[in-house]
Amino acid sequence: MTHDSPRPARPSPRDGRQPSAADPGTGRVPVAAPADLLRRLRARASTDPVTHVERVPARPGTTAPWPRWAPEELRAAFARRGVTAPWRHQAEAAELAYAGRHVVVATGTASGKSLAYQLPALATLLADPRATVLYLAPTKALAADQLRAVAALELEDVRPACYDGDTPRAEREWIRRHSRFVLTNPDMLHHGMLPGHAQWSGFLRRLTHVVVDECHTYRGVFGSHVAHVLRRLRRQCAKYGRPTRPDLPAGPTFVLASATSGDPATTAGRLTGLPVTAVTEDTSPRGGVTFALWEPPLLPAAEDQVVDLAPVRRSALRETADLLADTVAEGVRTLAFVRSRKGAEVVAASARRGLDEAVPGLGERVAAYRAGYLREERRELERALLRGDLLGLASTNALELGVDLVGLDAVLICGWPGTRASLWQQAGRAGRSGGEALAVLVARDDPLDTYLVHHPEALFGRPVEATVLDPANPYVLAPQLACAAAEAPLTPADLELFGEGAKEAVESLVEAGALRQRPTGWYWRHRERPQVDLRGSDGAPVCVVEASTGRLLGTVDGGSSHFLVHPGAVYLHQGVSYVVDSLDLADGCALVHAEEPDWSTHARDVISLSVASVRSYADAGPVGLFLGEVDVTSQVVSYQRRRIASGEVIDTRPLDLPTRELRTVAVWFTVSPESLALAGVQPADIPGALHAAEHAAIGLLPLMATCDRWDIGGLSTAVHPDTEAPTVFVYDGHPGGAGFAERAYRTAGAWLRATRDAIAECGCDTGCPSCVQSPKCGNGNNPLSKPDAIRVLDVVLANLPPAEGTSLPALPQQGDRGGAVPAGDVSAAGDRASGDRATGDVPAAGDVRAGG
Repeated sequence: MTHDSPRPARPSPRDGRQPSAADPGTGRVPVAAPADLLRRLRARASTDPVTHVERVPARPGTTAPWPRWAPEELRAAFARRGVTAPWRHQAEAAELAYAGRHVVVATGTASGKSLAYQLPALATLLADPRATVLYLAPTKALAADQLRAVAALELEDVRPACYDGDTPRAEREWIRRHSRFVLTNPDMLHHGMLPGHAQWSGFLRRLTHVVVDECHTYRGVFGSHVAHVLRRLRRQCAKYGRPTRPDLPAGPTFVLASATSGDPATTAGRLTGLPVTAVTEDTSPRGGVTFALWEPPLLPAAEDQVVDLAPVRRSALRETADLLADTVAEGVRTLAFVRSRKGAEVVAASARRGLDEAVPGLGERVAAYRAGYLREERRELERALLRGDLLGLASTNALELGVDLVGLDAVLICGWPGTRASLWQQAGRAGRSGGEALAVLVARDDPLDTYLVHHPEALFGRPVEATVLDPANPYVLAPQLACAAAEAPLTPADLELFGEGAKEAVESLVEAGALRQRPTGWYWRHRERPQVDLRGSDGAPVCVVEASTGRLLGTVDGGSSHFLVHPGAVYLHQGVSYVVDSLDLADGCALVHAEEPDWSTHARDVISLSVASVRSYADAGPVGLFLGEVDVTSQVVSYQRRRIASGEVIDTRPLDLPTRELRTVAVWFTVSPESLALAGVQPADIPGALHAAEHAAIGLLPLMATCDRWDIGGLSTAVHPDTEAPTVFVYDGHPGGAGFAERAYRTAGAWLRATRDAIAECGCDTGCPSCVQSPKCGNGNNPLSKPDAIRVLDVVLANLPPAEGTSLPALPQQGDRGGAVPAGDVSAAGDRASGDRATGDVPAAGDVRAGG
């Protein structure tokens, strides 16, 4: 806890006083130092909301000479862009890549990772007029930013071009024939380039380098899919062959760029299937960062409020919106990261209202940015931010990655972003020009957020997480092998390329009738290609259309549609509210009309869960810890309308939407009724005790794995038919699992210890959103028993091994899953369960409930 004494309040949009005057020469208000700005922000509150301030000191940079092989033309081009010499880590990574060694450079935000791969790739293009380079980014915005950077070097005959879903068809043929530096994303590589590999044969034959940017984002099921897309790319490159320098191995050299992450070489190796060397020492200069942990205050109790009700904190969304308005009024260029699309819209709209109340028209300097906007809207928002026309932007993590947002002064992070890697990526958006920066993490009323703002040691001075992905996931492997067979018949050598479990997956595809085995290999039997979604969005996107005009407002993914655009749902777009009239899942269209209701909508569903198989277990006396496959069935059955001002439930309305089935991986623990009775948990209190422990365990698992609570689900029951004991399940919200439950099993002691501490240290008496209540609970957070949840976890921790991994049985090797590969439904890959469960918490494919 810091002890800065608050300063007198400065003008604020909320008190109607005039903000600071702008410099007439630049149009910008002089920006206060981060520490001064933070004190001003703190001063507006009656109680200090800051629980900790971390000072990340500035750091000088260390340069290295240009490599001898770097042509003078390229050095001069970088010099024109202000780069007179590379940082040492850039030169080290570039040397490895130019020598044909696969390399991952894993350094901090704004450390110049782009030059580390641009230097060897562009040098090769200049030396060999036939060579080509492929660049992969997880988002279109990042690819467009990199295109601007490469084009600005003005190198002759490189001809960089973006090839993605926004590329006009008239340009695509020119790119295939003439571009030597193609920038795209894994989705376009999967859906367009690899299926049309014959048209790309010339490009693939001459491919020397493949750049995989921001590779730490390829985690879970998405990362597992991308791993196989890269193997399919390697397979096609080997098929067409390419002329190589005598000193280089055959096939393209992979250069990966990542935020700092745990064990980047191993992760990059699993992603590419190749041995990868890691460069991790960051030698770039860094401006100082003042990083504050901010806990919104408790709301005053209403006069008629029942005394026993849990205290409620101010919404993190409202707190972030007010902070965004304050910083913009100060002339501070600010980016606010919000967990959800709807949340980004709410923050931007609220900040605009506050600013306009103070200075009419000032609200126009704030906007929202998220996926689902049309291409023209996204590009104009990016240009407006770079020009300085916008001072504040509320964005989803679409702007977390390496888009070069020069000149930002502050970053607001609304809610824990899921991983320490994402936290530092988002914080690093400010101060990119080397200046001092302010970063503020605004805690949601959530167990993990509350734990972190009161345990800063869990954030600062600790290594970031290792990225979790599982290429052996049969729900990923089988569909990807089907895609590969549709591109060219599979051979025994290909099975080795795709790794463990490939032989079993191919056999199951043959048995299901998807492949036919012949002496020359395995052939795809159908006319249509397999329909596989890399991002697990559960089918084609649903278009959101204004019924009266036919105007396309945006899109939502198929999995989210049940929650975001069900009939009666409130849908936000650029601050304008719409109400959904109808949802046609077959045609992928939701019709809406403009309306400003005083209520919000919250979808609810019900689930059932059964154990399919057990992979591993630990017998700890009265406690059992298990890892295995489970079958989850869910259906959205209703939605609540709640007053925006008070959160009061107006009514619950029924819905008729199809059921969904999910085979996934879960971790679960059982506790004997006798041990609970000895601990003081009465039989009637067992459901509430387990329910509260389940909520908190889901909330704290992201502390151990690269996931967030929307990636995982849970269920608790006093007696489950498959275990015949009180049981708490936590499972991955992706078919076949995503590696999160396995991580929970390995770290069960540490995970459940943090869960127990988060509940016990919360200041409430009976349970609140900061410890055991969940915004996703379909049971309305009833029953819950905070004291008994602590007793349950005490029993579990007293019997489980005390340290991570100690005495736990070894997990089976990847691919050894104790069950058949689900090859018959190749279109099911990426299907994702989601929603607010009536019997427990499960992941929401939509993200409208994330955040405050």
